[in-house]
Amino acid sequence: MKTDKQIHLPIVVEMDENGVFIVSCPLFKGCHTYGKTIDEALGNLKEVVQMCVEEEGVETLNTYVGLREIALTLHA
Repeated sequence: MKTDKQIHLPIVVEMDENGVFIVSCPLFKGCHTYGKTIDEALGNLKEVVQMCVEEEGVETLNTYVGLREIALTLHA
């Protein structure tokens, strides 16, 4: 008997200069999409992640470390 397995994946949400939401899953290379709303973008990302899982599996996922920030001084 097969049992369903639920996994939790990190995602990154950004907004471009036109107000479009860009979402990605850093555990898969090239796994990103967009939407006019966050809900639309997340729905699209679920489809893309599902395709990535079917192609690559979950056994070889990249290791997510986290987000960091750097400071830059911009000279005018």
